[in-house]
Amino acid sequence: MHFTCAARTDVGIVRSGNEDNYLMLADRGIFIVADGMGGHAAGEVASEMAVRIISREIGSLRGLSEQDGSERFRQAIRAANDAIFSRTLQEHDKRGMGTTVTALVLQPKRYVIGQVGDSRAYLLRNGQFVQLTKDHSYVQEQVDAGLLTPEQARVHPYSNVITRCVGAGMDVTPDIYTGALEEGDIVLLASDGLTGMLEDEQLIRILQSEGGPQRWVDRLITEANRRGGLDNITAIVVRIDTIETRTGEHSLTGHPSPQIPGS
Repeated sequence: MHFTCAARTDVGIVRSGNEDNYLMLADRGIFIVADGMGGHAAGEVASEMAVRIISREIGSLRGLSEQDGSERFRQAIRAANDAIFSRTLQEHDKRGMGTTVTALVLQPKRYVIGQVGDSRAYLLRNGQFVQLTKDHSYVQEQVDAGLLTPEQARVHPYSNVITRCVGAGMDVTPDIYTGALEEGDIVLLASDGLTGMLEDEQLIRILQSEGGPQRWVDRLITEANRRGGLDNITAIVVRIDTIETRTGEHSLTGHPSPQIPGS
């Protein structure tokens, strides 16, 4: 399976610092977006710890069954939770810090996603745009209970209040999602600094425009900033170029998009 990928993070227009972090390991098919919280650089510490520890603990899912791969994913996120929570107990200025995590691992013809918080994963396939993850947030709980519509949830004053994050307690329960991949699929991972600024229709329009993953990532961030840039913005885009593996090739081959000059 061959894919092309690109990633970028941006401080946005309003914030003075960037508490988002991301990791893109194309050779291992690992992609992670983390949106930290805690202030005074603590959020940045939490998100950096999360992407580093999770990628290390996942290692490689190659050869594992779906059940075993999902369990490896859960344990990787819990390991990050343990490390971040321990640091909040040891360092006074880190108390209260935590981070969202949305992590994607590509396997031949399949994906595995581990998620905590409200950073999201989307799949664009044949013009159909689907949110693969479900937010751990106050407004999502209100939507599930029938008390808010999705449209009301977007503009609710508590739309940024999350109900689950990595590092806030002694344990965390990640959600794990798995599914099949097809040639031409586009997967987007994003912090809420992007999804809070752009509607689905705007995301689709950019991901269907000319160019490729690097140009799309740059356009997504530019558009989010044009609409206010109220939070840090992080996006990873992965395009599945081919599914079938030719004889003699590795089962998973990815490469970053070439950087566009001036982007």
